[in-house]
Amino acid sequence: MRLTVFTEPQLGASYEDQLRVARHAEACGFDGFFRSDHYLTMSDGDGLPGPTDAWATLAGLARETATIRLGTMVTSATFRRPGPLAITVAQVDAMSGGRVELGLGAGWYEAEHRAYGIPFPPLGERFDRLGEQLALITGLWATPVGQRFTFQGAWYNVTDSPALPKPVQTPGPTVIVGGRGPRRTPALAARFADEFNAPFASVAETARYYEWVAAACEAVGRAAPGHDAVDWAPLVLSAAQTVCCGRDDAEVRRRAESIGMPVEYLRETGLCGTPNEVVDKIGEYAAAGARRLHLQYLNLADLDHLDLVAASVAPQL
Repeated sequence: MRLTVFTEPQLGASYEDQLRVARHAEACGFDGFFRSDHYLTMSDGDGLPGPTDAWATLAGLARETATIRLGTMVTSATFRRPGPLAITVAQVDAMSGGRVELGLGAGWYEAEHRAYGIPFPPLGERFDRLGEQLALITGLWATPVGQRFTFQGAWYNVTDSPALPKPVQTPGPTVIVGGRGPRRTPALAARFADEFNAPFASVAETARYYEWVAAACEAVGRAAPGHDAVDWAPLVLSAAQTVCCGRDDAEVRRRAESIGMPVEYLRETGLCGTPNEVVDKIGEYAAAGARRLHLQYLNLADLDHLDLVAASVAPQL
């Protein structure tokens, strides 16, 4: 089981805050540092000092870290056009020496679109655009140097593109698709993703989402997760869960209070408790098929939390 640190900087974090966490997570041996891609806080707080752009942040972190993987959970397809996004991600991949991962989703938070003048089309159109973006981005990356890429879609058209620059990773950075829908999300994951993520769901719900993805893989002739590859490699199955770990119940409660969540709620819905309790819950997700966990870490000032998980949870996995 691989563990990443997954942050929500729109709640209030500077670039320096994120750099400190990313470097600490790297020193602790976590698999990755991921951040959300949002421009507006969802909490009751003021969000100060204000939002930071996900890919500008990751570009900086790419030059100031050495081994940890870097990615988004997840970039909103409404924020950027696919051609420039392919260029940006490929460039950051080169800046990192091949450590970047692209989580890409349809976008959902209408308020941030209104706040920064970003069009917010209806849900069906957002999913249509997401599908075309995935096809375009992966197509641009996979086009051999010296050849051209053309794509004609309902929303995006690319004509005779040199498909440059190329990312360091071949045929491109890891692509992550996630969500809870029974039809369109599994279909997109089966066609384009290297990893499928089940966000903030119970073990039983997560197992059901994985079953939908397995069925979608089989429908397109791709090996289902957990089986030998047929035409394409199988997906990595992952989950995202809020982590709240303490050495004893008092420390667990203090950590829950520091992020404004009732400890009872976190015990029911997240990875909450003493290290052994968190390990047991992770084991349930592993039994459902998860091979990677993105640990939503909400108090970026609490580096001791990362130390505890690295020292007392990770070695048991």
